[in-house]
Amino acid sequence: MATKIALVTGGSRGIGFGIAEKLAAEKWDLVINGVRPADAVTAPLEALRKYGVRVGYARGDIGSVEGRNAIHAATRGFIAAWSSELGARSSESAQSSKLPAPSSFVLINNAGVAPKVRAGLLETSEESFDFVMGTNLRGVFFLTQAFARDMVAAKKADPAFSGAIINITSISATVVSINRGEYCIAKAGLSMLSQLFATRLGPDGIPVYEVRPGVIKTDMTAGVTEKYDKLIAGGLCVQPRWGYPEDVGKAVASLARGDMPFSTGQVIMVDGGLTIPRL
Repeated sequence: MATKIALVTGGSRGIGFGIAEKLAAEKWDLVINGVRPADAVTAPLEALRKYGVRVGYARGDIGSVEGRNAIHAATRGFIAAWSSELGARSSESAQSSKLPAPSSFVLINNAGVAPKVRAGLLETSEESFDFVMGTNLRGVFFLTQAFARDMVAAKKADPAFSGAIINITSISATVVSINRGEYCIAKAGLSMLSQLFATRLGPDGIPVYEVRPGVIKTDMTAGVTEKYDKLIAGGLCVQPRWGYPEDVGKAVASLARGDMPFSTGQVIMVDGGLTIPRL
C-alpha cells in the first residue's frame, strides 16, 4: 500500500487541527508538531487516530534551532517506522543522510505566533519583532530548507516519490494592521518564501503552495471576536460569515491530493472574498 505522510506544524489545535482532520479523513498518516507536552495533546491526537491513520507527535519550537532539529529528527523517525520497505530499520534510517521515503510526503507550515502585545508601529518593541519573525519567518525558512533537502534526495532516489510544501500565511501578507506590524511583515515574507522555494524546487518536481486564510475563528482570534462579529455583519466579507479551520483544511487537502499540479507558487485565498476590491 502507498504510504502518504504529512507533517503539520501547529497541528494540534486551531487551523492546524482543521488541516490535520481533513487529511486524516483522506487517509494521510500524520506527524503533528506542537510545543505542548505530549500528555497535553492526547485528545486531539486520539481524535485523529479515529480516522484509522497513524499519528505521531513531534514536539519542538520551530523558532529555535534545537526545536527544528527535534521536529526534523522525530519526523524522520516516524517516516522510517511507517515506510513499509524500511520497517525494523527505522532508528538506523532516521540517523542516515537520506529521508526514508514514503510514496508521498507533504510539509504543511502552519505553526505561527501573534505578538504577545498588540502595539502600534511607533511602540513595537525589538523583542516582539524578533519573537514573531523568529517563529513565523526564520523558523519556517529553515524547517522548510531541511525537509526540502530530504525531498530532493528522495525524488532523485525514486522518481515516483511525490513531495509538496504548503505554507499557511494570512491576508495580513497584504492587508495592513498597524497594531501588529511585525506579524504582517512576517506573513509578507512567508509569501515570498513560498515563491522562492517554488522556483528552486520546481525543476525537482516538488510544488510549493501558499494558502492565505482570512478571518478564521480560532483561539488566536478569540480576543477579537466581538470586533470581527461587527465587521462581518457590516460587510467585511463577500460571504458574510467567519471562516473556520475546516475551510482551510479543505483547501490544503486538495493541494495535498495533487489537484493543482501545474500551479506551483500560487496563492489560494480562503477569505470569503474579504480581499476583493469593492466600492
